[in-house]
Amino acid sequence: MEKIVTGATTAILGASVAASVLLPAQEVLAQEETLIISAAGHYDYVIENIEAFEEEHGVSVEVWDTDMFEVLDGLALDGPAGTGADVVIAPYDRIGSLGMQGLIQPVTLNEDAGYNETDQQQVTMDGQIYGAPTVIETLVMFYNTELLDAAPETFEELEAISQDERFAFEGEEGRNVGFLTNWVDFYMTYGLLAGYGGYVFGEDGTNTEDIGLNNEGAIEAIEYATNWYQNTWPQGMLDVTSATDFINQSFMEGNTAAVITGPWMANDFNNSGIPYATTTIPTLPNGEEYKPFGGGKAWAVSAFTEKTELAQEFLNWVTSEEQQTIMYERLGEIPANQVAREQAAQSDSELTAAVIEVYENAVPMPNIPQMAEVWVGAESLMFDAASGTKTAEESANDAVELITQTIQQNY
Repeated sequence: MEKIVTGATTAILGASVAASVLLPAQEVLAQEETLIISAAGHYDYVIENIEAFEEEHGVSVEVWDTDMFEVLDGLALDGPAGTGADVVIAPYDRIGSLGMQGLIQPVTLNEDAGYNETDQQQVTMDGQIYGAPTVIETLVMFYNTELLDAAPETFEELEAISQDERFAFEGEEGRNVGFLTNWVDFYMTYGLLAGYGGYVFGEDGTNTEDIGLNNEGAIEAIEYATNWYQNTWPQGMLDVTSATDFINQSFMEGNTAAVITGPWMANDFNNSGIPYATTTIPTLPNGEEYKPFGGGKAWAVSAFTEKTELAQEFLNWVTSEEQQTIMYERLGEIPANQVAREQAAQSDSELTAAVIEVYENAVPMPNIPQMAEVWVGAESLMFDAASGTKTAEESANDAVELITQTIQQNY
């Protein structure tokens, strides 16, 4: 585990030793207090600005550059042992379960961040707020500006592109790669299902007895996707382990005109040299908007910390407009802070604008523990139908039955 200590930390620790003969014991303790932050991939911007926080609060901050999931998975043991971080960063879909397990504690949101209802829903469980939103993300469309004169605005346009002989797939007659997306990955396919009226859990993702992945709309969406797999896309698109790599490679080699994927692919697309633009996701054939999951990350406070007040101060600081703007400028990640987000939207970045606009229609990912069973149960939701093993209705019903059974067994 790599641990980073700032220059200000050294200065403060040194000063506290020198001052120990002059200051009351309580003041010395305050100066020597150390807050441990597990910042994962965010450490590079936090570390550059943490001195201001250290000086304001008279403390030192130790920043860990450790895998986010490693830290979260270790909380149950590291927390009680006193070897865990005081503050962690976690995906929104982990916040609720961590709170229910008693591994993180309720926090107060920074009022100046202007969080909207969606932002708050991402970090709320049973009426308690367990995290301070810091990043938002969702799916967008990338398209090759040399192959397309303008961004596709409807799926009918994508269907037309997929009839263009320029994008015929070599080796499989009648197959086309003009438009690609990985609908055998449930995270990727959810926007299609939701656009047709499907949903995971009712009551804003909290009612596990109401699963909407096999309702009439969801089945219609699966039938629509099945048509792409059976009549347009190459057979390899059904391979959940390799489809994503195939899609990205095809786009970067200039064989594919448009893809729906995550903003995290922008760096690879930049490095490939492919001429591309980013836009929102086209309107579905039923006239509705594509509604992917809205995800992101939040800062949270360990339930085992003895520095709750200081940890809360850090959350307020790191989610401030100033720090969120710095995060965007350094990392390119879209701020959850509404003021910083609005400023980012005014930038020249098409990617930023697209993410923010799509996020407006995005569905907060359920953050209850039972969501883990959905990821497993929905693995074959699209594959079984697209491969012809089952009808769309059979595939949907079987997936929902499996999800229901595992939830009943485990909760």
